[in-house]
Amino acid sequence: MSKQEQNKKRTGLGRGLGALLEDSENLQSSASQSGSLMGGLDGVNLMEEIPLAYIETNPYQPREYFEQAALEDLAESIRVHGIIQPITVRKTGARSYQLISGERRLQASKLADLSRIPAYVRTADDQQMIEMALIENIQRENLNAIEIALSYKRLMEECQLKQEDLGARVGKNRSTVTNYMRLLKLPVHIQLAIRENKISMGHARCLISLENPTLQQQLFSKTIAEEWSVRKLEDAVRQSAAGKVDANPQVSKAVNAEELRSWQRQLTDHFKLPVSLKMDDSGKGEVKLLIKSAADLKRLLESIQS
Repeated sequence: MSKQEQNKKRTGLGRGLGALLEDSENLQSSASQSGSLMGGLDGVNLMEEIPLAYIETNPYQPREYFEQAALEDLAESIRVHGIIQPITVRKTGARSYQLISGERRLQASKLADLSRIPAYVRTADDQQMIEMALIENIQRENLNAIEIALSYKRLMEECQLKQEDLGARVGKNRSTVTNYMRLLKLPVHIQLAIRENKISMGHARCLISLENPTLQQQLFSKTIAEEWSVRKLEDAVRQSAAGKVDANPQVSKAVNAEELRSWQRQLTDHFKLPVSLKMDDSGKGEVKLLIKSAADLKRLLESIQS
């Protein structure tokens, strides 16, 4: 890709966002040419070493979960190699800064027991903070599909963007943005399955095409229980459209995991013995009681007879 094409592509991210993504290469180039860390560029001061205690996390951070093992790995890398890519912050006071991007690097640096961290300091208002934090995460942090959808939703609501404008900001076409936004119409438990990587974006798109909530739940349960591929789920959706799947069963015998756990606790309390309870979507299952002695068996018989 030519330099002109790269510049053209970045322009679609908006003025402040393009500048953010160019911070690293532009600032490093400037520092190399000048041989110092003096001066500034487009509202950005060159790199500074800032005490970690002076930096507060970004209140607009869209990512809700950072895998602890991955943070530990990054912390170990930082102990060995140091911070290769500085974080980006804005100054909010004489001894206070607010993180714009680099949440994982900041958290891992704390785990690595660093006292200071290299950072680019730039000027940004609240709206720019929201945009930069959301888009930096969307493009660089491998958010799951629901986190991306929620980030899109926040950009539209908090930055007053239309879908076509949002697409230009994040470098996606409107249909892609729409597909992500539609995920937020799924039931909460299906959204949770996407967050936990139990089903993929492809599975979710199949499920959201189903207007019948009972059928949607049936196929979702089978996808999880039988580990269906996207192709198999697509086939099941097509069969349902052709009337080959019962979309309105008379009685649904499936129970959710919380109900199952509740019944298991009740049985354990009643028999005063460890109980294992399993049940499939048809309502069939088994109950196992763990007996360690004759006294346990006697107590069980007494419970049944009482």
